[in-house]
Amino acid sequence: MSEKSQKGSLKELRQERSQWVEAARGRIKQTNQDLKLIKEQLAAGPRTVPQLAQATGLEPHQVLWYVTAMRKYGLAVEGQKEGDYFQYALAESAGDN
Repeated sequence: MSEKSQKGSLKELRQERSQWVEAARGRIKQTNQDLKLIKEQLAAGPRTVPQLAQATGLEPHQVLWYVTAMRKYGLAVEGQKEGDYFQYALAESAGDN
């Protein structure tokens, strides 16, 4: 396959997949916005998942997913229990992100 033919094939492939690339970009942008909202709330002090959901407008299952991922990657820590729910706070190093 010639170089010109390869470039044409790559251009065609990019055009075919552009809708999926744009959709993925949109999801990444939304995820970053959601994480920013959660981090802002946690920067003000420990919060439970229902408190975070109410403050951010996100669904509780979404908040739980984000907080779980944040814990896994050392961005959040689990604190004391408040009623039926644990409180979460930013990890010390996560305030720099």
